[in-house]
Amino acid sequence: MRSGFRLDRVQDSAAPGTVSFAVRILRQVDRVGLRTAVLGQKLFGFVLAVRDLCAFALITLGVLISKFSVAKDIMRPRVRHEITRAGVRLLPMFMFLAIALGFLVIGQAVAWLTPVGAIDYLGPIIVIVVVRELGPLLTALVVLARVGAAHVVELGNARALGELEALEALGIDPVHYLVVPRLIGMALGIFSLTVYLIIGALISGYVWAFIQEVPLLPGQYFTQVASALGWLDFALLGLKTIGFGFVIATVTCYHGLARPLRLAEIPRATVRAVGQSLIGCVLLDALFIIIYLSA
Repeated sequence: MRSGFRLDRVQDSAAPGTVSFAVRILRQVDRVGLRTAVLGQKLFGFVLAVRDLCAFALITLGVLISKFSVAKDIMRPRVRHEITRAGVRLLPMFMFLAIALGFLVIGQAVAWLTPVGAIDYLGPIIVIVVVRELGPLLTALVVLARVGAAHVVELGNARALGELEALEALGIDPVHYLVVPRLIGMALGIFSLTVYLIIGALISGYVWAFIQEVPLLPGQYFTQVASALGWLDFALLGLKTIGFGFVIATVTCYHGLARPLRLAEIPRATVRAVGQSLIGCVLLDALFIIIYLSA
């Protein structure tokens, strides 16, 4: 309405050429204002989402610490179930991924470094590419796709069907009963699968190099890898994988529990949770890269 009022005033007081030019300018200003409003709305929504996720993470940590020894007979089987779900059941898939990763990265690196006489750089390359980056991040993404998405569906169904209200009526804390086991299982599962993936990739990488008849003894190969590893790699590997598990479990459980969902809204919540978990893992990985570079 305000733009139309301005156009009328311009049309009454200016020449036709000036009017058309002013109309184009005002329309362009309107488009810029609309885009700015949309961008501001999305930015505001992102800030609110980060605030809500941080609040849910703090609530989950508080429940984990304050109720760590509560109902152990009930919580231990649930934690074991989640560890099996996010770890043991995925071992066959990660055996294939370890073989593929060893061939794609280590086997190819050995094959290309040997002709140019740069085989001494194999250890640092393996540590940087496999141990620090691809191993933890690939594990987190696979577990997110296989287990994290299922968390949203299960908890969203429980919320939509009124199961959370039933737990609260029985005096059971839904965060303690539903979220904490998934958080522990996800963190320990990603850590264990990452170690399994790295070890399998190292072994399969040397097997591929042996098949290609690369003149590299097993002792030389594993000595290079061991000499390139430091205490910081072991410490940050544990922190990174546990952090990935915490991020994925927090985001997926939040989108399943934190808002009243209808059954029709669960697919959208699942897609949103997977996207936010992926962004969170990438940002956390970038933070650890900065720590590596500054150490």
